Amino acid sequence: MRPFWLEQALNNQPDEPCPPLRQDTRADVCIVGGGYTGLWTAIMLKEQNPELDVVIVEADICGAGASGRNGGCALSWSAKFFTLERLFGLEEAVRLVKASEQSIYAIGDFCKKYGVDADYRLDGTLYTSTSQAQVGSTDAVVAALEHHGINTFSKRPLADVQRMAGSAQHLEGWYSPAAASVQPAKLVRGLRRVALQLGVRIHEGSPMVGLDEGQPARVITPHGNVTCAKVVLAINAWMARAFPQFARSVAIVSSDMIITEPRPDLLERIGLTSGVTVLDSRIFVHYYHNTPDGRIMLGKGGNTFAFGGRMLPVFDQPSPYANLLRNSLEKFFPAFTGVDIAATWNGPSDRSVTGLPFFGRMGAKGNIFYGFGYSGSGVGPCHMGGQILSSLVLGLDNAWTRSPLLNGPLGHFPPEPIRYLGSLMVRNAIRRKERAEDLGRRPRRLDVQLAKFAAAAGKADKG
Repeated sequence: MRPFWLEQALNNQPDEPCPPLRQDTRADVCIVGGGYTGLWTAIMLKEQNPELDVVIVEADICGAGASGRNGGCALSWSAKFFTLERLFGLEEAVRLVKASEQSIYAIGDFCKKYGVDADYRLDGTLYTSTSQAQVGSTDAVVAALEHHGINTFSKRPLADVQRMAGSAQHLEGWYSPAAASVQPAKLVRGLRRVALQLGVRIHEGSPMVGLDEGQPARVITPHGNVTCAKVVLAINAWMARAFPQFARSVAIVSSDMIITEPRPDLLERIGLTSGVTVLDSRIFVHYYHNTPDGRIMLGKGGNTFAFGGRMLPVFDQPSPYANLLRNSLEKFFPAFTGVDIAATWNGPSDRSVTGLPFFGRMGAKGNIFYGFGYSGSGVGPCHMGGQILSSLVLGLDNAWTRSPLLNGPLGHFPPEPIRYLGSLMVRNAIRRKERAEDLGRRPRRLDVQLAKFAAAAGKADKG
C-alpha cells in the first residue's frame, strides 16, 4: 500500500515503465535516488547540456521516499534567516533567502513549461500562533528580514488570519505570498516524466548495493553496474545508513499526516478556499492546507525517532499517531468533526543539526557529490539542491559552487544510544511544554531548557 499522495498520483497519471538495470552500462553521470533532489539535478543537467548521458538508479519507484509523501508545503528559508546568518554570514543569508523564494516561483514556471499537473497553487503561507506563548514568536525574524530589504511577510488583522486559515484557533498571523502548495507525488512523477522526455535513463527497482569511488566510479546494483565519470548521491535519509561517515550527521524522525475525504462544502463554510499553507509556531509544527478536490491535509512533525538511523517498518505504514492528528484536525476545524479520514501515513525525514541541508564531495578524485539533510522541509529547497549538484557536476564557478552550503555537515549528533535517548527526552519535553502552553499554564523550567535544543535549528518538519 502506497502513501495517499503517491497512490493518487499513480492512479491519475499512468507512466511509462522504467525497468530495473539488468546489465552493465556506462554513462557520464549516475544519480542515485529518484526523488526531488535526484530528478531536479538530472533535469537541470540535461537542460544545460543535452548531450550529457545521465542515468538514475532508484531502489523503489521515483517518489517512493519523502518526495512522494510529504506535506506539499513549498516554503522558503525566510524563517531560517537567523540560522543562515549565524552559520554563513549576512551576505550569504540574504542571498539564500532570495534564492529560496525564487525556487518557489521556479517550480511553478517548470510545471507550466512542461505541462506538469502538480496541483501547484501559489497562494502563499501563514505563520500563526495558536497559544498565547507563541504570540510574537515571528516578530524578530520579520523585523530582521525587513531591515535587510528581503521581507515578504505582512501581519494581518486577526479576523483576516482566521478567515484565510479557516480556523478560530489562530491568535495572530503573518502572511507571505512567496509560498505554494503542491500535490507532492504528482510533482515528483511529473519530474520523472520530464526527465525521461529530456533523455535521462531511469532504472527503478535498482538499489545501489555498492560504490567504487574511483575514476571512473562504479555504482553497483543487484543485476548491473553503472560505470561513470561522476556520481550524485541523492538518497537523503538513507545516506546515514549507506555511508558510516554520515551516521551522526542527521537524526531520522517521522512527520505524520492525515487527509480527509472530500468535503468542499465544509471548506466553503469555514473559508479555507485557497491553497494557502498554514503553520503554527510550535517547535514541531502543525501544518495544513486544503486540496483542489476539497480535502484537508494536516500533519505534525517530530514523532517517531529511529535508533541508529534505521529505516523502521512503521515509516511505510499508517501513522501510529492517527488519533493525535484527528484530535488536532477537529480542534482546528470543529466543522470537520466526524468527517471520514481517507488515509494516514508517515515517513522518515533526515533532520540535520542546523535544520538545513548540506552538500559536498566524496571520493579521492572528488567526483562523487552528495546533498541531504533537508530536515522535513525539502519541497522548495530541493530545487536549490538541484542547482547546487548540477553546478558541481558541470564544474561551474557560480554562487552555488562557492556557497558554504558545500562545506558538508556543520555539526554532529551524539553517538548512540545517547542520540536516541536524548531525542526522546527533548521530544517529550517539547510535548509537555506545549501542552502546558495550550492550557495557559507556565511550563516547567526543565522542559523549557530541553526544548531549546530543538528550537535552536528553527521550526521542523513542514513538508
